[in-house]
Amino acid sequence: MDENVEKIIKNGKLGLIIWDVQEALVSRIFNRNEFIENVQQIITAARKKGIPIFYTKITPLPEKFESPVRRTSGFGRFNPGDIVKEVYPSEGDIILNKNTASIFTGTNFELMTRNANIDTLLFTGIATEIGVETSARHAQTLGYFTIIIEDAVSSGDKEAHDRSLKNMAKLMPVVKTKELLKIL
Repeated sequence: MDENVEKIIKNGKLGLIIWDVQEALVSRIFNRNEFIENVQQIITAARKKGIPIFYTKITPLPEKFESPVRRTSGFGRFNPGDIVKEVYPSEGDIILNKNTASIFTGTNFELMTRNANIDTLLFTGIATEIGVETSARHAQTLGYFTIIIEDAVSSGDKEAHDRSLKNMAKLMPVVKTKELLKIL
């Protein structure tokens, strides 16, 4: 791992994001077992270090109130299910109900992280090329240090996942779970 990235992780005020790890999405990913195991390890380490954990949960708006684009695509009728039991939130974890592909749009996430002086965001979750990448780029635009945990993000589309990781690696650190755990 790059020395600067290591310093950011060691010295930063961290927040861990568990992005949309819900039943319907987990059932479609290409690397389910590895993904769940890595996310579990990261959550355990974060809890030991007192790092705040933010879970996002797709919560579609009632169809009448969805945007015309989302209504036409049928997204408003998608039922993602609950957060999977293997990584279910514990007392003190934050659950953000959201209905966009950015953690910052329509939630109080930025307000909470700014109030807690969190400056570094660790991203895990599903889908790499949709909400994870959208939120990671948005976070970076807002001045957060943004780190993607490569083997703790996933997708139902491996090619799109790989392409997304390549794109993000040009803009922000992309690290493996083992590398992160050595530093935490």
